[in-house]
Formats: sequence, structure tokens, C-alpha cells
Amino acid sequence: MALQRKAIPSPSYSSRGGATARLVVLHTAEGARTFEELGAFFANPASGVSSHVGIDDKPGVIGEYVQRGYKAWTAANANPVAVQAELCAFAAWTPDEWDRHPDMLDNTARWIAEEAAAFGLPITRLTAQQAQGSGRGVCQHDDLDEWGGNHWDCGPGFPMDAVLERARVYATGEGDEMGYPTWFWDWANWYLTTDRDPGSRPPGVPATIPNWAWDGVEQIDPIGRRYGMTTSERDWLEWYLDTNRDQDDRPSSAPTTIPDRWWDDERWLADREQR
Repeated sequence: MALQRKAIPSPSYSSRGGATARLVVLHTAEGARTFEELGAFFANPASGVSSHVGIDDKPGVIGEYVQRGYKAWTAANANPVAVQAELCAFAAWTPDEWDRHPDMLDNTARWIAEEAAAFGLPITRLTAQQAQGSGRGVCQHDDLDEWGGNHWDCGPGFPMDAVLERARVYATGEGDEMGYPTWFWDWANWYLTTDRDPGSRPPGVPATIPNWAWDGVEQIDPIGRRYGMTTSERDWLEWYLDTNRDQDDRPSSAPTTIPDRWWDDERWLADREQR
């Protein structure tokens, strides 16, 4: 599911001068808390700066200020070879604070995947030396040092590796099922079909569940109750009872630990098929 991009054009851009983007660069806005607020700043000719996009906590939608084919003005000498995003956040945020913004991080992962596909770039974390040399991949503004304006965003608390891991999933086209990311189904199964033991909470699920995920659970829960089981359980039962149980074909929405209720249903169906 591609990001929705809301155009808020900035006059502060120029030609790449024949260069091609080899860097996907992440910044923090250090003030603006919404992409609309940031877009208003970039739209003012007096600001003299811009970025390609702004990312906030709205799920699935970002602001676009400069089209990717042009050079945005936000990282000094790196601008000709970079496509760049401003997260409506602060470099001083701790890991716990970043965890409170799962939609922003998810949007960032989606944006990275889309830009990497557009420019044919690997979703690889670059060192400062690679970013300032000839490396191709993803970095933070901090990695550009003086060459890129000598800033320290996105800060040491930013979960770069987790965001890139999620971006790689989206790049494969396997990140969505029925419009939801894979982690949603793992979490929904844990939440709806188990005793919700924190120790068995699926990995990769945001510490703070976004509102759209709660809405999704409200939609699928009645379906599961109406038919006596969730879609994920039915998929798993079909795989378990009607195939050779090849792990490569195991439904991705099935939890790692199968709930006792599912095993009860499996025994009931197996007995029924033997009659």
C-alpha cells in the first residue's frame, strides 16, 4: 500500500545538475510537529530551505515539498546526491519517546522503501565514511558531518536498524496483507486468541499500538466471533490439515505459538474428517 503524498510545494529547490541520488537521508525537523506546519515553513520563500518530504504521526500519509527528481536544500554539499525526509521529531528523543510514534516510524520505513525502489538503491545503513564517499544506501544527517552541514539528527536514540528492517519488508511487497502490515496480524492473533502474556508478545510490534490497529482489531474480532474462528486460524487449520506442512507455506498470519483453542478446533476438525 503506497504512501499518500500531500503536495505542499516549496519554491526552494533546484536541478540536481546531472547528479543522481545515491543517498536516502533522514532528518529531524527540530520544531514542526506536523508535516503541514513544516510545509508552511518550506513554502515561504524567505526560509530558503526545503526537504523532499515531511513525516509525522498520520498513518499512511506524508507531505511532499520537492519532487524527488529535483534537489532539495537541506544538507549542504550532499543535496545533489540525496533524497531527503524531515521527521517531525527531535534528535534529543530517547528510544522510549521514538516508540511512542509508531506511525511516524512506519511511514518512514515505507518512504525509504519507495525511494530506494525509485532510485535503484539498496536499503543498507551507511557509515559516515560511506555516505560521504561513494556509498549507496540510507543514512542520517549526522552521518554527513561538515560535508552535509554538520548536524546531529536524527540522534542516538533513533531506531535506525528497526526502521530499515521494516523498510526491507515493505520493499519485498510482503509488508501488507489486506492493507495491514505483517506485525499487525501477529499482534492481533496474540491479542484476540491468547491470554496476552507479555512474555509471548510478538517481536516487531510497536510498544505503543497506533489507533488504526485498534480500529482494525475491532473490525476483525466480530468476524472471528461470527464464524467461530479468525481468518488466520482458518488459514492455519487448512495448512495443518490439508497440506504436507511445509514451513515455507505456513500462513504468515499464524502466531509462532499456536493457542490452545486452535488445537481444540484442529482435533475437532480432524475427528470430523475421519467420520
